[in-house]
Amino acid sequence: MEQEPSATITIRAELSPFKQADRISAIEVSEIIRISALASELSRQGRAIISLGAGEPDFDTPQNVKDAAFAAIARGDTKYTSLDGTPALKEAIREKFLRDNGILFETNEITVAAGAKQILFNAMMATLNEGDEVIIPTPSWVSYADIVKIAGGVPVMVECQEDSGFRLTADQLESAITSRTRWVVINSPGNPTGTTYSAEDYRPLLDVLLRHKGVWLLADDIYEHILYDQRGFVTPAAIDPKLRSQILTVNGVSKAYAMTGWRIGFAAGPNELIKAMAVVQSQSTSCPSSVSQAAAVEALRGSQLGLAERRKSFEDRRNFIVGALNTIDGVSCRQPEGAFYAFANCSGLMGRKTPDGRVIETDAALAVYLLTAANVALVPGSAFGAPGYLRLSYATSMSNLEEAMSRIKSACERLMVRAAAEREEDRR
Repeated sequence: MEQEPSATITIRAELSPFKQADRISAIEVSEIIRISALASELSRQGRAIISLGAGEPDFDTPQNVKDAAFAAIARGDTKYTSLDGTPALKEAIREKFLRDNGILFETNEITVAAGAKQILFNAMMATLNEGDEVIIPTPSWVSYADIVKIAGGVPVMVECQEDSGFRLTADQLESAITSRTRWVVINSPGNPTGTTYSAEDYRPLLDVLLRHKGVWLLADDIYEHILYDQRGFVTPAAIDPKLRSQILTVNGVSKAYAMTGWRIGFAAGPNELIKAMAVVQSQSTSCPSSVSQAAAVEALRGSQLGLAERRKSFEDRRNFIVGALNTIDGVSCRQPEGAFYAFANCSGLMGRKTPDGRVIETDAALAVYLLTAANVALVPGSAFGAPGYLRLSYATSMSNLEEAMSRIKSACERLMVRAAAEREEDRR
């Protein structure tokens, strides 16, 4: 019997318009990503772009660390691990805090996550209720405020001035604290400014926190080992034992050991907080990569000689780029004490005209001009809450830096100072 051909049924479902969650409605893709996307597009068009926007070391991961990862794979360490860190890695982190910072933590006061950013996210999600406030000194890393917003909190941005080294003062902290304040975030050495806090800088801030027991300090120490001019590093939990119950100390292997892609961050703090953060992690990423954790154990326990070598290379680059920036008319740059960023004051270039007649009115416009006219990608300071500045990463080769600074200087010299009559006409 001949079968009838089967009918083809076409179903046209009416698509519902997408509606995103309110919690991300005020959050946009960062300016860093926008500039990177434009730089990538220009590169695809054949332009020889030099990127000074990257927030990661240009060095390769040390060979002993890679060997530890290979060994972990060979012995089958490729399964799920303990939720927030293997016993071996937690013990290595405990040893690191004792060796480098003079602080004795128990392993149940330590947590490990897929990068320091997840540590920050876990801490905010575990502690913030709707409307709780987090004090963030600016200029600041772009993700702090957005993580707070996603967690339902309110970022309280406190502007720190260049003439105070971009450091938060005790008076500023005291004035910013309200009944809703839960955290203050301090990043030392800092992104984007390279600012560091000494024990003397921290002491007045810690005295404020001693008077406000409900306010916690999140100390972001991710650039701990990238310090210059023979500066010593200090973390707040080592300064005053009375404040141990109010401090979460955040760190990781990404910057010091050139392991950004391995995604291992860690933190130490009171056990009650660590347990709450583990609850958040249990319903998001669960455990970090088993292989990456094995590599991080070797990074923390293996030879530390490479830290000094990489630091010296960064310091040489810092000296060059800051010196070069300070030769450009309209630009000034303070000497960063750590990290690998120069934060240049470019307010003297605002109001100047490009060769085709466009007025540079913002740092973002200046960044676009330098990208299109000089083929150098960098990040406007407004992305960090500091209009009128540019952030230049010197985590690249000296030859790249030399070429980039030559291009930047030439492009800035092509900017024309407008006559008073032109400025008056614009105001009308």
